[in-house]
Amino acid sequence: MKAVLYHKYGNTDELKLQDIEKPVPGDNQILIKVYAVSINDWDLGLLNGTPFVNRIINGLIKPKQKILGSDIAGVIESTGNNVKRYKAGDEVFGDISGQWGGFAEYVCTEENSICLKPESMSFEEAAAIPQAGMLAVQGLIDKGCITHGQKVLINGAGGGVGTFAAQIAKQYGVELTGVDVSDKFDIMREVGFHYIIDYTKEDFTKNGLKYDVIIDNKFNRFITHYLHSLKKNGIYVILGGSLFRLFTALLLSPLIKLFSGKQIKIVDLKPNKDLDYIKKLFESGKMKPIIDGHFSLKKIQKAFKHYKDGDFKGKLVISVNSHK
Repeated sequence: MKAVLYHKYGNTDELKLQDIEKPVPGDNQILIKVYAVSINDWDLGLLNGTPFVNRIINGLIKPKQKILGSDIAGVIESTGNNVKRYKAGDEVFGDISGQWGGFAEYVCTEENSICLKPESMSFEEAAAIPQAGMLAVQGLIDKGCITHGQKVLINGAGGGVGTFAAQIAKQYGVELTGVDVSDKFDIMREVGFHYIIDYTKEDFTKNGLKYDVIIDNKFNRFITHYLHSLKKNGIYVILGGSLFRLFTALLLSPLIKLFSGKQIKIVDLKPNKDLDYIKKLFESGKMKPIIDGHFSLKKIQKAFKHYKDGDFKGKLVISVNSHK
């Protein structure tokens, strides 16, 4: 089978399309024919070997797991003897992070790493959902505790998490502000942002406006900068950032809550937890993944470079096996 491998940490040039043996599922595994897979920050971090925690996860000197890709969608080709929930021919999708292997024509995984794909959802749409969709749900609802009538700001609004978060937030009737670059404004308006800020021209932490909830995909300032934009008892939710900034936020959050009433929360992603919720939104026409461009495994280097540049809208999805 065809698969994209990397044998040492580095840039996108390390990604090579190769022929390798097709995997065989164990007794508790499922063999999936992959039709689509999306790129996430974790893929880029594991490729680069940065931050250093990625080397702790996947090998200090060279990568142990040589095939990246976690957000997959495809069709089950065969199942192990102990698998009960699924059968050959089922269309499925999910997040297989921790084992990865999605940038390949076939992958084996555990049955609790996937769920059934709605018939009305394309494989590309399904592959766009798992990590970004779960971060959006768990950031807004589980940590942000959004309620009707609130003012919510999303920093990094034009990417995968931001476009999902906007569509989820609409279900709660909130006033929604998005922060990103002007090239993404059309998509941001399409998914439901009421107000839009170009971060290259305006710093939302200094304009005097305050919000009940801030969802931050970037976390590129010191934690105290964001407090100026939170209302009393407001909640600032962190979805990513450097380990130093995350550690600092975790350390300071009890003191910040004690003296200001404002809360700092960090999302510890629970893979696949809310896929059923996203499926219901999709099937009711209330949510649609935003996908930027069409790439194949042969164009994996180009796709990763586009992702690294950060100027894509929504999610970048790789089409693997052809399908009708």
